[in-house]
Amino acid sequence: MTLYIDPPMWPGHGRMWSHLISDVSFAELHAFAAAVGCPPRAFDGDHYDVPASRYDDAVRAGAVEVGSREIVRLLTASGLRRPKHRPPHPAPRGR
Repeated sequence: MTLYIDPPMWPGHGRMWSHLISDVSFAELHAFAAAVGCPPRAFDGDHYDVPASRYDDAVRAGAVEVGSREIVRLLTASGLRRPKHRPPHPAPRGR
């Protein structure tokens, strides 16, 4: 079980954001994201958008720090990458 996170370098909504991914399954990703306080609305098809304020929490919980290119490479290699033209994996419900 490995989760990965890139540095918070993506601007949006007045904050900087990271991407949190799993290279194993969406179930693993959703469970980890919930454990570190990411709401379901933060799920963006194949990753969670994590605000800079939660970055250290994710790393302390076990997410491995990698670069943004490595995030894309890992998602693609795992088969979990969702190209923009494909419908996203459904977000978890009831959290």
